[in-house]
Amino acid sequence: MTPPLRLALAQFDFPVGDVVGNTERIIAFISEARDMHGADLVLFPELAVSGYPPEDLLLRPSFLAECEAAIRRIAATTRGIVAVVGWPEAAGAVVYNATSVLRDSTVASTYRKRDLPNYAVFDERRYFAIDPDGGACVFDVKGVPVGLLICQDLWGLEPLVETAAAGARLVLVPNASPFERDKHAERDALLAERTRDSGVAIAYVNVVGGQDGIVFDGASLLADGDGHVHTAAIAFEPHWLIADFDASNRRLQSVSWPVESDESRDGLAWRAVVLGTRDYCRKNGFDRVWVGLSGGLDSAVVLAMAVDAFGADHVTAVRLPSRYTAILSNDLAEEQCRALGVHLLTLPIEAPFRGYLDALAPMFMQMPADATEENLQSRTRGTLLMALANKLGGLLLTTGNKSEYAVGYTTIYGDMCGGYAPIKDLYKTEVYALARWRNAVAGAPVIPWGVINRPPSAELRADQTDQDTLPAYDVLDAILFRYIDQEQSRDEIVTAGFAPETVDLVLKLVRLSEWKRHQAAPGPKVSRRAFGRERRYPITNGYR
Repeated sequence: MTPPLRLALAQFDFPVGDVVGNTERIIAFISEARDMHGADLVLFPELAVSGYPPEDLLLRPSFLAECEAAIRRIAATTRGIVAVVGWPEAAGAVVYNATSVLRDSTVASTYRKRDLPNYAVFDERRYFAIDPDGGACVFDVKGVPVGLLICQDLWGLEPLVETAAAGARLVLVPNASPFERDKHAERDALLAERTRDSGVAIAYVNVVGGQDGIVFDGASLLADGDGHVHTAAIAFEPHWLIADFDASNRRLQSVSWPVESDESRDGLAWRAVVLGTRDYCRKNGFDRVWVGLSGGLDSAVVLAMAVDAFGADHVTAVRLPSRYTAILSNDLAEEQCRALGVHLLTLPIEAPFRGYLDALAPMFMQMPADATEENLQSRTRGTLLMALANKLGGLLLTTGNKSEYAVGYTTIYGDMCGGYAPIKDLYKTEVYALARWRNAVAGAPVIPWGVINRPPSAELRADQTDQDTLPAYDVLDAILFRYIDQEQSRDEIVTAGFAPETVDLVLKLVRLSEWKRHQAAPGPKVSRRAFGRERRYPITNGYR
């Protein structure tokens, strides 16, 4: 009986631009796969040498040369195992998204990606070319014909059909596939269809880690040649994933494969935001964060996420009460900090706010107070928070949600101040759901129930609530989801049952707020249409 082929899938983080560090990690991982896990083959994620997405680093010849030197060095150290490693391959005036098969200290073969995605967060046609002479890549490992595709190649039918026709019984698919809600089911269905139709098994490895506004969730997969898809590997965590492949029946058997225990929408979204926030800070040299804590829902959720990401000792909360801040707001902020063990500072803004008003008084004389004075309070808070982060070190997290960013219910240079926006891609109703989920998981009010149950308010004037200006959040978010995420027209939304005057107001606010969003801090993508990389509308725009 032929012994099975042992695979090691490297579900790890390979930071963008860290060619030297990634090279050292890959070399160490190859040895570990061979010596500790007894693997015959080790598979790394897409563009592991450069990290994904390297963006305009790919326009620098020196960067590409360093990546080529790296793959040569990795190959030279690869003995006693076959390693499959992704890298950007420069060939004259063009660059390919490539993956090389390394064995016996050489680059045995190289496969070039055939289907370059150019939608959502992907911009591969800006950087990569398609090889007109490229075709199927099949190589032998212990007598087993193994094929190779890269990420998007699997979503089209032709590359897999050609690879199966070339004799492959197992196809490796390295990926850099960002997390988004509800994507796992779609991906699982695709693998089931592809393996069932082609008869080949698939080993699918995905990178894990945060990169600016993108979070890669791992959640790697195995699929047998009869269409059976195994339970996904645990998401948002780095792991070795070990499996054996039996070529006689085209089935994979997990050997060491920690599986996902919580695939709920809220659980996955929370972990995505926590990982994205942690990695953004860590990779940019920050080991502590600041949160302006208002006693409201958004800042409370961001504070809890920050504690999950960094630990309470690395998080500082700041209350910035004004003449309009309710006693309850201060009490709830203090209650949450006690529950989480977070140090809480209090900086009243009355004195600096009054200073601004006094400085502006000659120009504002005999003019009634309006949103200008409201925004000035928010900007006073933003200035103080940024000063603390500048002087004492750390990154300020901003606390706006997707609903607020959509309609401009946020103050530029005020509560938009900060280096990262954890809940930027979560609508207000989703933030409520995440707060309830986090409390349920904790078995205790990590986020005080008083915060969740009180009417939301910016507290910039007396007796203010969000619904003085905006529709109820369940209505607002339903309209925004249709308009932004599903790209429905005004008439389609009205036909769905929403009041025309409400729809017109919301859509107008979305259009007017584009300039704010262009200046917003990055934040982790969890939806299919996140502001920033995925939804890029012109500021100056005559379309209605």
